[in-house]
Amino acid sequence: MKNIERLANVALLGLSLAPLVVNVDPNVNVIVTACLTVFVGCCRSVKPTPPSETMSNEHAMRFPLVGSAMLLSLFLLFKFLSKDLVNAVLTCYFFVLGIAALSATLLPAIKRFLPKKWNDGLIIWHLPYFRSVEIEFTRSQIVASIPGTIFCVWYAKQKHWLANNVLGLAFCIQGIEMLSLGSFKTGAILLAGLFVYDIFWVFFTPVMVSVAKSFDAPIKLLFPTADAKRPFSMLGLGDIVIPGIFVALALRFDVSRGKESQYFKSAFLGYTFGLALTIFVMNWFQAAQPALLYIVPAVIGFLAVHCLWNGDVKPLLEFDEGKTKDAEEADAKESKKVE
Repeated sequence: MKNIERLANVALLGLSLAPLVVNVDPNVNVIVTACLTVFVGCCRSVKPTPPSETMSNEHAMRFPLVGSAMLLSLFLLFKFLSKDLVNAVLTCYFFVLGIAALSATLLPAIKRFLPKKWNDGLIIWHLPYFRSVEIEFTRSQIVASIPGTIFCVWYAKQKHWLANNVLGLAFCIQGIEMLSLGSFKTGAILLAGLFVYDIFWVFFTPVMVSVAKSFDAPIKLLFPTADAKRPFSMLGLGDIVIPGIFVALALRFDVSRGKESQYFKSAFLGYTFGLALTIFVMNWFQAAQPALLYIVPAVIGFLAVHCLWNGDVKPLLEFDEGKTKDAEEADAKESKKVE
């Protein structure tokens, strides 16, 4: 899997740079870039311990409501305040966030070329005048932050589409790697809620499309087109991260059972099919489409059919990463007592 992940990383880098030198069909670019990003994020999410941030059923149910409130707030800000002022504040926010995300994404590759003491030796820095606040980091993280800072400065000054995409891809990979749904039940609740959320805000109001066009920050990927009237195709990061964390859960479910990535393959195939269907319908009707309208049924549907076919419904529904983590911690404590 590691070799395939490296190939996916190289392919993702090449595809991101390709529009600078050759014409790349934006429809193909959207599908392949999003699928490679999900694949890389899923591979990175497989660790000895589950991802640090786990979502509960309550969080999953509230997420569409919180997302709606934030979306509406942004719409009102752009409507009643200067667009330049709002985007300036957002640029500052994403400048800091971008450095952290890009540094964390590059860190595993950079660590391979640095001394072991740089990777393991922690430096503790206390905030001046607030000594109780401390920040822990390694020399490797400082080195990784250098390219992250350069890209963020480039993005802030030029707002180039490539800089936007590099930061956007880093956010996606980190989101899929670090977030966990905990269980497939929680995942189904979240995807179902966002399925309705996406349909409502795209089809029944102008809010989603308006914010996407006004929001000058790396919350969407931009794909150059040959159309002067519509120079870029767009794909929101949520259309990658939200289904991506569900697909990643399927991969970790396979790993926990010590089997080949069978359910990961079906969930990933469902994501690819759903995204391709989104692009097809968008081009057919020449109108913006809520991607989750097609991706959510496809991901859940492909996984459900495969699971029913194999008779693994009960193990899949009973899978809970929180319980797995607790069991591992209990075993570790027990082994220490024996020693």
